[in-house]
Amino acid sequence: MKLYHSATSPYARKVMIVAHETGQAGDIEIIPAAPHPIDRDSAIVSHNPLGKVPTLITSEGLVLFDSRVIAEYLAARSGDQRIFPTAGKGRWQALARQALGDGLLDAALLIRYEATARPAELRWALWQERQFDKIRSALAAIDAAAPAFDTALDIGTITLACALLYLDLRFRELDWRSEHPHAAAWFATIENHESIRQTGAEAPVPA
Repeated sequence: MKLYHSATSPYARKVMIVAHETGQAGDIEIIPAAPHPIDRDSAIVSHNPLGKVPTLITSEGLVLFDSRVIAEYLAARSGDQRIFPTAGKGRWQALARQALGDGLLDAALLIRYEATARPAELRWALWQERQFDKIRSALAAIDAAAPAFDTALDIGTITLACALLYLDLRFRELDWRSEHPHAAAWFATIENHESIRQTGAEAPVPA
């Protein structure tokens, strides 16, 4: 398999955490890519019309994109039922937590693009602040739910971890731990998972 990947993309990191958790990281060739909301990477666009990472090309030549689709494909390919519970309350909790984490990330990336891709004279401070409101609300929800989390990883907790890791990378000034002690305590128990350590922006890219 081939994966178009950016080292700082939280969505690409989510996919690679799933790959590590399901024992498939060694089956994936990482293709470094440069996604951008304005200057799209033509190498990605040739496979994915949206020009986004992650984009996966399977060994059969099927092109998959969006981290949710790729993560579910990898879990199904491996036969792993931990990452995506198959039925019952656990499945819907995992999917809802994935949606919460993805929503936090969507808001964070919109702020990032506003600050780095939009000309300064066109930036809208109120719009950015409303995206920060979404992040704060999501953090409050994570903090309220965190006491029920355990140290096992499923697609929900993987996505939430990626969201918190992205805040550490791009929004250190938020200092999310100080106001969200339950989330911080849970995160401290899972951030040293091998799959999380192996997929950071500073981690070596597999050959």
